Amino acid sequence: MPLVTLTVRKPKAEHFKSAVLDAVHGALVASGVPETDRFQRVFELDAADFRFDPSYPDAASPRGDDFVLIEVLWSVGRSVKVKKKLLADLMERLATAGLDPEHVMVAFKETTWENWSFAGGRLIHT
Repeated sequence: MPLVTLTVRKPKAEHFKSAVLDAVHGALVASGVPETDRFQRVFELDAADFRFDPSYPDAASPRGDDFVLIEVLWSVGRSVKVKKKLLADLMERLATAGLDPEHVMVAFKETTWENWSFAGGRLIHT
């Protein structure tokens, strides 16, 4: 169960947020995540509450107000090869949606299977 968190600067139109979230979900599904395993949230912050360097470490063009931070919390076990493939797929999907991939940062966060309770307090992976 990946939990996807999208952080953007205010204001962002619904179609912008949906395009990013749909691209992330599509790339996750292509990497083997079930289609119905969609858990996403959006943090839309004022510029004072979402600060970032315009070029660190090697952005090809300066980041601006459309900078997107995508965090994917998922279970441990995906290889670097899987992550690279997912990132390539995601960047292609975002570019198709009109977003500059140079203005997207992705952070994978991993946790062990026994840390997920999907409903009712049940730990189904223990």
